[in-house]
Order: sequence, then C-alpha cells, then structure tokens
Amino acid sequence: MGHYTGPKARINRRLGLDIYDSAGALRATHRRPQPPGKQPIRRRRPTDYAKALIEKQKIRHYYGLSQTQLERFFKIAKKQGGNKGQNLLLLCERRLDNVVSRARLSTTRAQARQAVAHGHFMVNGRKTDIPSYICKTGDTIQVRARENLQKIYSKRLESADAPECSFIAVEPSELIAKIVSDPSPDDISIPVNINQVVEFLSR
Repeated sequence: MGHYTGPKARINRRLGLDIYDSAGALRATHRRPQPPGKQPIRRRRPTDYAKALIEKQKIRHYYGLSQTQLERFFKIAKKQGGNKGQNLLLLCERRLDNVVSRARLSTTRAQARQAVAHGHFMVNGRKTDIPSYICKTGDTIQVRARENLQKIYSKRLESADAPECSFIAVEPSELIAKIVSDPSPDDISIPVNINQVVEFLSR
C-alpha cells in the first residue's frame, strides 16, 4: 500500500481519523463519519489485536508506507535504542515528502508525495525524487529553479495557513526549507497509540 489510490474518505472513516486531508476526503468523512459498510444494530467490541491493527494502519496511511517499509523503519528504530515507538515516528517525520508537507510547500501530504516523485525539489543541491528519503539535520530542500515551479510554490507559501514546524526553517523568498534540528516528540504530527503498534510489530 505504499501509494494508496482508493477512496480516501473510506479510510478516514474506518480509522476514525482525518488521515487523508484533501478537501473532498474531509467533506465526505464529516458527512458520514461512521465506519464504512453495513451498520449492525450492536457493534462488537474490537479485540486488542483489532485495535493495534487500526493504530498500525493509521501510521501506514498517514505517512504513505508499505508494510515492508514500516517493518524496515521499525528495525532501524529498535537499533537506535531508547523508546522504539518514538524512534519509529521520528523517522517517519524525517521522510522527504513529510518534510515538504510540514514546510507548507504543499496543501496535503499526498500532494507533497506526488511533487517529490515528479522531481520538483533538490536536496543539498541535487534533484531528489524519492519520497521516502530520510532527511538529516543540516539538509536543505529547495524548489528547482524552473519558472513554473517557482510561481506555484511561492503562491502556496503565501496562502499557507498551517503552523510552522520547529525542526524546519523556511525561507519563503528563496523557496528553501532547512532541517535545523532533529524532530522532537512534540513535532510528531499524528495522534496514535504507538505502544500498541510496537507490540503489534514485535510479534
């Protein structure tokens, strides 16, 4: 599922969270917030396994990860020592497509992923079209020097209403975003019960 292309509002409803934040998906989700499918008179209480599966799916859909990518990130997180769940989420926050989104260079995370895949950005002066690229402190992400791209991203930054991110410094005039520090737990942008995810992935 690295690149999910199905009905986004359906995923929002199933997971009970606005994972996909496009205007259409949000309208559809809020119009019918209950989970998809035929609604029984009395819903069964989900098992612990089902709850953990939902939490894991939140991370996969939110950051656009395949199951293989998530497991690979989890292996890296375990080797780092400390809180494995927190390490996992901080790795996800450093993905290039997420950094582009947090830097307000896109209006949705899906749009950020597409823009990176289409080669709209350079990392440290080199064109990079891999959404899963892990950014490091000191990395500089810049919109490529093409007139049409410069206009598009200048307008996005001018109209952006998302809050600024503490580990990213944006220079609107240069269309540059710089990673000024490692993200902290306060920078994690998804509400998820990470302990359940760690238990699920540790099985």
